[in-house]
Amino acid sequence: MPKKILRLLSDDGVKSGEARILHPTQPSDDDLLDTYSRAVVGAAERVSPSVVNLDVRTNARANRSTRYDLPEELRGTGSGFIFTPDGFILTNSHVVHHADKIAVTLPDGRRFEGDMVGEDPDTDLAVVRINGANFLATPLGDSQKIRVGQLVIAIGNPYGFQCTVTSGVVSALGRSLRSISGRLIDNIIQTDAALNPGNSGGPLVTSQGEVIGVNTAMILAAQGICFAIGINTAKFVAGRLIKEGKIRRSYVGLGGQNVPLLRRIVRFHHLPVESGVLVVSIEKNSPAKRAGLSEGDIIVGFDSQPVTGIDDLHRLLTEDKVGVRKTLTIIRQTEKLNLDIIPEESKPKEDE
Repeated sequence: MPKKILRLLSDDGVKSGEARILHPTQPSDDDLLDTYSRAVVGAAERVSPSVVNLDVRTNARANRSTRYDLPEELRGTGSGFIFTPDGFILTNSHVVHHADKIAVTLPDGRRFEGDMVGEDPDTDLAVVRINGANFLATPLGDSQKIRVGQLVIAIGNPYGFQCTVTSGVVSALGRSLRSISGRLIDNIIQTDAALNPGNSGGPLVTSQGEVIGVNTAMILAAQGICFAIGINTAKFVAGRLIKEGKIRRSYVGLGGQNVPLLRRIVRFHHLPVESGVLVVSIEKNSPAKRAGLSEGDIIVGFDSQPVTGIDDLHRLLTEDKVGVRKTLTIIRQTEKLNLDIIPEESKPKEDE
């Protein structure tokens, strides 16, 4: 029979020489709840003073001159957060897009007029600035270090209820989300922390009070499926917007759709892909036109990288490709061709 480890007790009212078996103390439900609550409370207290409410006004008729059925002014609200002591604010592009006036309200009641620094609809991010100094800036974390199941807290102003706090977990990582420009935003964080209209642009925070995402969207018909743009993406975009006021990307000037390739074509040319981009339209005076691309061609590669669809092509058309001669690999009827193409800097699309 195995011996039990005994401890002799002599100072707690038990006679010397007597033995008592000590069992490890199990934390109570209250202890566990307190730990969870303390994490949420601590993170909220650390970040909430930096979360702002954005009241956006847009001259609808000026921005959409052909739409006389619109009211003179459109109003909207959203969230943002101060990330530098000199008043730079991160938010969503769709919150401040076409804004003529941006009123920024801090949690302490102070109001400022916000100036648009720049926006990037392709990542749904924007930077706004308020004049002043010594603002309380929220610390930024590293979205590459978070894990599925990790506790996260969302802070924002849903329906105008300022500094509303919700909590949940990281549901998934590496999601993709379609932006209003049509490009995919990669490395999206999925969470079940509740978001509502007005939360857009607010921070998604760890239990240590570090921002690891910018809340951007939810699926209205679902429960607990919400998304945030990773803070590492936001850091890069914000830096470029502050420096240059925009994000430079390259474009080739074509319209296309994803199509499967015939298996005999794939085998004959030893292609690493089984689908590509069918060219359905080409813009005048565009890089694609000058390269000799024709409607009906199927793009299967760009810059020695495989292209299986439009999203692959978008990912490859980065800033460093602007003005640089690259190779576009296409299938024309049954022939494989390599065309030289020089991408240009993309121009912002006009809203319809």
